[in-house]
Amino acid sequence: MDKTDRAVRVSPRGAATRSALLKAAAQVFRTVGFAKAGVSEVVAVAGASVGSLYHHFTGKADLYFALYEEFQQRQQERTRQAVVDARAAGETDPTRLMNLAAHAYLVGCIEERDTTRLFFSGDGPPGFEHQLRERVTTWTDRNVALYRKADEPVDEALLIVVSGAMLLAVAEVVRRDDADARRLADDITGLLGRLQPRR
Repeated sequence: MDKTDRAVRVSPRGAATRSALLKAAAQVFRTVGFAKAGVSEVVAVAGASVGSLYHHFTGKADLYFALYEEFQQRQQERTRQAVVDARAAGETDPTRLMNLAAHAYLVGCIEERDTTRLFFSGDGPPGFEHQLRERVTTWTDRNVALYRKADEPVDEALLIVVSGAMLLAVAEVVRRDDADARRLADDITGLLGRLQPRR
């Protein structure tokens, strides 16, 4: 993860190559899966060289993690925007704000169904599933914080229930057609909205 986390100066040409490699990797991973994908396939689709891939990434796993980071950034922006819009419309109830953030996350997964399946299929690099659980738990922790006052501890049981529900919810909504997936997202977030932290 180190390479994708560092801010590196990249020329416009380098940025275009990096973008083409990521786009190609997403296409190849979706088509044949991460385990069966090869670096040679990715560079062929990107119209790039193996050397250029290794200039930007450490290998196939690094490409996968970079794609996930981009997906997570889009998801974070969706959930942030949902909360900003709700607050601008006068919503102040923390439970409702958490519910709207969870709904925005699920809708983002539906809108990017193919990309979401890539990360929730179980076919990723070693250690990715652990990182996925950690990221969803961290995301949930931030949102569960909306339930409590600043001086209150996080309700760990609530955090586990909500993060577990979100992992399962994502896996389910991306398997369904659009209308059914959106109905299920509404139902799931409606149920999550009824949860309350223990006092």
